[in-house]
Amino acid sequence: MKLLKNKISEKLIINKYLKKLNFKNKGTFDFENDGAYLDLKNKHYKLTVTTDSISEDMDFFSNDDPKSIAQKITTVNLSDIFSMGALPHSYLLNLYLPNYINEKWLKSFSNQLIKIQHKYGFYLLGGDLSKSNKLIVSSTFFGSIKKKIEIFQNKFNLNDDIILTGNIGESKIGLEILNKKITSNTNLNQYFIKKYLYPTPCKLGPSIASYVNSMKDISDGLIGDLTNMLNGKYGALINVNKIPLTFKTKKILNFKNNFGIENLLNAGDDYELIIISSQKNRNKILSIANKNNVKITLIGKIISEKGIHFDSHLDMKNFKKFDHFS
Repeated sequence: MKLLKNKISEKLIINKYLKKLNFKNKGTFDFENDGAYLDLKNKHYKLTVTTDSISEDMDFFSNDDPKSIAQKITTVNLSDIFSMGALPHSYLLNLYLPNYINEKWLKSFSNQLIKIQHKYGFYLLGGDLSKSNKLIVSSTFFGSIKKKIEIFQNKFNLNDDIILTGNIGESKIGLEILNKKITSNTNLNQYFIKKYLYPTPCKLGPSIASYVNSMKDISDGLIGDLTNMLNGKYGALINVNKIPLTFKTKKILNFKNNFGIENLLNAGDDYELIIISSQKNRNKILSIANKNNVKITLIGKIISEKGIHFDSHLDMKNFKKFDHFS
C-alpha cells in the first residue's frame, strides 16, 4: 500500500473511514491482520462468490458523487449474488485512489456504503488500498445459499417461460441525457439521470431460486445477456409489446431523439433479472414477486430456432452485444 500525495494516509483511511464498515465482525480482525476468515455458521449453506470492478471514464465520471460510485460498485456485485439465488454475506473492497481524492470524498463514499450494508445485511471483510492515475474500485462479494440450490445461466428446456423483473433502459437513457444525446424536459432528465447514477439490484432471486431453471442479471443489456444464456443451443421468441417500459421511458421514445426501443433492448446497467423457468412454475414465481412488490413480466419463451426472434419487425442493426473491449 502507498500513501497519497495529499497527506491522506493508509492508516487514516482504514481507521477513520473503513473500520466502521466491518460492523465489528470477528473474522475481520478489525483490519489489524493481512487476512480474514468467513464463518457461515450453518452447515446447510454454502458460499458463493463474485467479483467486479468499475473505473473512471468507463463506468462513471470523475466528478460523479462518491455516493453514486459506492452505489454502483455494490449494485453490480449484489445483482450477481441475487441472480445466483444467494443472500449477501460480506465483501472485499480494493480502492485505487488518484490525488484528487480527499477526506470529504472518503466520508461521503463510506457513509453510503454503510447505508447499503445495513439495507442488504452484509459487511466489509477487508481489502486493499493503492495509488492510481484514475479512480478504480474493485470488489469481491461473498454470499450464502442453501447447499441444494444450484442455478445455472444456461440450463433450461424448450417452451420454458422467459420472464423479466422491473423495467429496462432507464439507466441508458440517463447516460444519454448526460452525454447530451437525448433531450427532454427537466423533470424527466432528473428521473433518468438518477437511475443512471444510483442503480439498485433486484433482490427477488433468493425468494424464487427453487422455482427457476436459469437466472441472470441484466448488466450488459437484455439482448446481450439473453444471448449469453441461450449459448448458441436454443432460441428465444420475444413479445415486443410485453417488454417492460415505464410511462416515462415511452415519453422519451416519443420525443424526436432518433432513439427507439432497439436502443433500449441492449442497454446495460439495468440490474433486473432475466428468469427462465418451466411454465408449471409460472404462477408461483409471479405470486412471490407480487408479494415482494417486484414488477414482473412474462415476455416470451424458449424455442428451438437459434437466435432471438420478435413477434413484430424491429431494426436489427442496433443489436450489438456489449463488450468491454470493443
